[in-house]
Amino acid sequence: MKYLDEKENYNNRTFEDIKHVDENGIEYWNARELQLVLDYKEWRKFEGVIKKAKEACKNAGISEVEHFVGADKLSKRANNTNVIIADYKLTRYACYLIAQNGDSRKKVIALAQTYFAIQTRKQEISEKEYNELTEDEKRFYQRNLTRKGNYSLNKTAKNAEVKNFDKFHNYGYKGLYNGETADDIAKRKGLRYREDILDNMGSDELIANLFRISQTEQKLKKDNIKTEKEANETHYTIGKNIREVIAKNGGTMPEDLPTPEKSLKQLEKENKNNQMKLKEEDMQYILA
Repeated sequence: MKYLDEKENYNNRTFEDIKHVDENGIEYWNARELQLVLDYKEWRKFEGVIKKAKEACKNAGISEVEHFVGADKLSKRANNTNVIIADYKLTRYACYLIAQNGDSRKKVIALAQTYFAIQTRKQEISEKEYNELTEDEKRFYQRNLTRKGNYSLNKTAKNAEVKNFDKFHNYGYKGLYNGETADDIAKRKGLRYREDILDNMGSDELIANLFRISQTEQKLKKDNIKTEKEANETHYTIGKNIREVIAKNGGTMPEDLPTPEKSLKQLEKENKNNQMKLKEEDMQYILA
């Protein structure tokens, strides 16, 4: 990782590049890597910022140990001796607090403050806030999570030597939907050719698929699966297991859940058109 010699070249992508995801699908940042991105050349000074951030966390009534996890590790010195150096696994919220307590004269600190503030808010919607959303708002929220989940799952599947991703995803659908492929689901829903089935699901159906996606990724990592055949079978088994849990709890099978009248693409288009209409009306009012 290079120091910020040309800060103008750094943007939000930088913070995503150093993000890690553990075997349970939990994201985190290493403090030593964040130190370099935030242009702190000395760990001693950066550790002082971490201490301030931990204090701010404690003052907010939040458990600091959940957000600043000690991760000391061995480091080899020039003389070939090993020493233990301090490090932390940081949550997104911890990174936000560090940015808030960093040197405000550094341009990259301002970038970090904005990035982690926005992303923390996006990630940490409360149960009360979620329950107050309309069904369509819940659909947008869950669709965004499934999109991110599929992106992460695809990377893990690629490491498991998966080459045919359509086939891989169909194994998951077949397990969850009692043998239905993505095309079968699309036909049952009456969708047009190549129309996204996830955009045409209600929030409950999206949640079931998100669970399938996250559990499959965890299983691929945990079992260190390295063949396409095993990956496909794993995806099918996870989907089938989730289906069995739904049945055991007396829930509605995914294929029996209603298809929303409008796709999320349609809702996005309507919202965009409404915004344009409002702008036109505002302009006419100004010119009147």
